[in-house]
Amino acid sequence: MQLFSSLLLATLLLTPVLAAPARPQSKGTSFKVDRVRRSNHVRNGAVALKQAYRKYGWKLPGNVTHATTAAGGETGNVPATPQEADAEFLSPVSIGGQTLMLDFDTGSSDLWVFDTQLPASQRQNHRLYDPSKSSTFKRINGATWSISYGDGSGARGNVGTDTVDIGGATVTNQAIELATAVAPQFVRDVHSDGLVGLAFSQLNTVKPTQQKTFFDNIMPELALPVFTADLRHATAGSYEFGIIDSSKFSGRLTYISIDNSRGFWQVPSTRFTLSGREQQNPSASPAIADTGTSLMIVDDAVATAYWGQIQGAQIDPNSGEYVFPCDESLPDFGVGIGDTYTAVIPGALINYAPVQDANGAPTGNCYGGIQSNGGQSLQIYGDVMFKAQFVVFDGGNNRLGFAPHN
Repeated sequence: MQLFSSLLLATLLLTPVLAAPARPQSKGTSFKVDRVRRSNHVRNGAVALKQAYRKYGWKLPGNVTHATTAAGGETGNVPATPQEADAEFLSPVSIGGQTLMLDFDTGSSDLWVFDTQLPASQRQNHRLYDPSKSSTFKRINGATWSISYGDGSGARGNVGTDTVDIGGATVTNQAIELATAVAPQFVRDVHSDGLVGLAFSQLNTVKPTQQKTFFDNIMPELALPVFTADLRHATAGSYEFGIIDSSKFSGRLTYISIDNSRGFWQVPSTRFTLSGREQQNPSASPAIADTGTSLMIVDDAVATAYWGQIQGAQIDPNSGEYVFPCDESLPDFGVGIGDTYTAVIPGALINYAPVQDANGAPTGNCYGGIQSNGGQSLQIYGDVMFKAQFVVFDGGNNRLGFAPHN
């Protein structure tokens, strides 16, 4: 008996630590989270493209690094110009009773925050999570996390658990990744205090034991195992968990099975439409639905086909991305998702932002909301698509649902 007890104790001590969240007491819950638009946000296409390329570890095209430096994205000398890591929309999240403004990102799986462990030089006007002020915080001994990008920047830190409240729904013992070091790009974006990853938990970077996302933890208690993105043009929009509001879209939802083997909300996308005419993309890369990316980044052949029909459109020699005369009227664009659905994006939503010179004066050209992936093996459907489409992330059935906004 004594030998058995000793073996049992040894086994427990050697078992990896995985936060075991206590789920909400009420069964069948649903909740809504409104996004908040930054009042001083100024769009910059070169910055948005660089952010996406950095996120996925891709080599930057052309002279994007130079272009963003000239625009203030690297130096931060022009306050009105957004920084590389900055998010246009944020959402309030309560952690241990402390409210932070976080970016909801379906392209990653870490819930990480600025906190009081950071050196003073990296705090700079951020809201800070203070674990010492939370009676429910527990540290996970030996656990660390780290995110890194292709240019060598990133963030890292240690891990604990606490009660997370999003839209009134709570998960206790949710893994929280506390930053001890962050790259200057994150520091300069003083409006964002971290990120809520909503991709699949296998992308989580915590070691030695990966942790579950907020959605994975709360999903069993939701009325429906879903969350929806209703991210509209000219308004902040919202996320809803556990419910599908049919007043938010036109017609019926079309569902497409996903491939989550790489941790993404990934679907096949082998067709596209130009002004309603369908074309095939025989060597198509798979596509992911990513609320953490501003642009639509498509295969090079698709981007070439779209911008080839626009008079005056060209690849800017400074930014390495497609620009066009702002007075040109852009045609609609559609991407095939699965075999049965085409997500149509009105041309007006593809005009991303005016191009400015180093002094902030308009050049007469505009950045395109559709850009090339530079031959990478992934297409990223970001906010440009979401502003035209209501999207259901169905974690219970491993599928995405699409319908146009009403």
